[in-house]
Amino acid sequence: MTRVVTIVLDSGGVGALPDSGDFGDAPGANTIGNVARRNGGLHLPNFARLGLGNLTTIEGVAPAAEPRAQVARLRERSNGKDTITGHWEMAGIITTVPFPTYPEGFPQELIDGFTAITGKVPLGNKPASGTEIIDELGDEHMKTGRPILYTSADSVFQVAAHEGIVPLPVLYDWCERARQMLVAPHNVNRVIARPFVGEPGSFARTANRRDYAIEPPPSILDSLAARGVEVHAVGKICDIYCGHGIASTVRVQDNRDAMEKAFDLLDRIDRGFIFVNLNDFDSKYGHRRDVRGYGDALEALDALIPRLESMLRPGDEAIFTADHGCDPTAPGSDHTREFVPFVHLSGRPGAELGIIEGMDRVGTTVAAAFGGP
Repeated sequence: MTRVVTIVLDSGGVGALPDSGDFGDAPGANTIGNVARRNGGLHLPNFARLGLGNLTTIEGVAPAAEPRAQVARLRERSNGKDTITGHWEMAGIITTVPFPTYPEGFPQELIDGFTAITGKVPLGNKPASGTEIIDELGDEHMKTGRPILYTSADSVFQVAAHEGIVPLPVLYDWCERARQMLVAPHNVNRVIARPFVGEPGSFARTANRRDYAIEPPPSILDSLAARGVEVHAVGKICDIYCGHGIASTVRVQDNRDAMEKAFDLLDRIDRGFIFVNLNDFDSKYGHRRDVRGYGDALEALDALIPRLESMLRPGDEAIFTADHGCDPTAPGSDHTREFVPFVHLSGRPGAELGIIEGMDRVGTTVAAAFGGP
């Protein structure tokens, strides 16, 4: 009665890929390594025991002479450095043609189409930090009811609206219809509803975010479902795969809530795949360039590892990995193209596996645990 838990540290990269400069990165990105360096070291005794310190230089986390887990750095094969591309590759989908991005904002034809959906010309229409743009345009949005539209270096169409001005069902409907509008060549990989609350000068985004991803091709999740293995999604996983192959899903408030939901599933199910996304690393700390917050979040997760290990039964497996980097010490506020960790706890002895080509090592490991190819 195997159970596998995969926990994605959203943006937890461990060193720049050789081609990172082709994706606009400054030299030297290393999300976890640089967070540790800038914080004067991190206290991660459990990750150290598993072997995370064997993957890159992490101040305060020494390499383990005999790592408890099998550890490796995974080299992304897809053409991108975003959430969808990374998660899709984990599940066996290699993206060779990058999704479209809009460094100058969206073209007039898309603005006209979105205006027809909302009945109001959107504000913004530029790449921006999500927290900064609501500070900049939130007051005007509240006065006019015009939605705030923005993008980033990633392939995203993001719509921010105050929950007291635009009810959540309306915002979600706008985004669902925008998803239908955004077809090739404007097939962005995610439309994101970004609700917020508060007053000018003290706006705050809420946990009512929704992601509307482009439909994925068949993946390892579909293969698992076809073989009767239930996939339980925690956090934004279900949105990323548009529900394909997923038996159940729960939304979360933050990283701690996501881990509690994963522990609850381990309490309740005897067989299945629990797929967890810890989005705070990316959205709260990476993009906002909050080095201290990122370090605190890593230490908080480390403290939960013994609880996770205590819940694993003989035959169960656990994987810690990431989907891309988002180095909070790097210039700008965007993702960084990095190796990602692969920390695999199973009944096999720990070992250093070096560099492995492809983040799909995650999915093939999960499939193998359930007897698949």
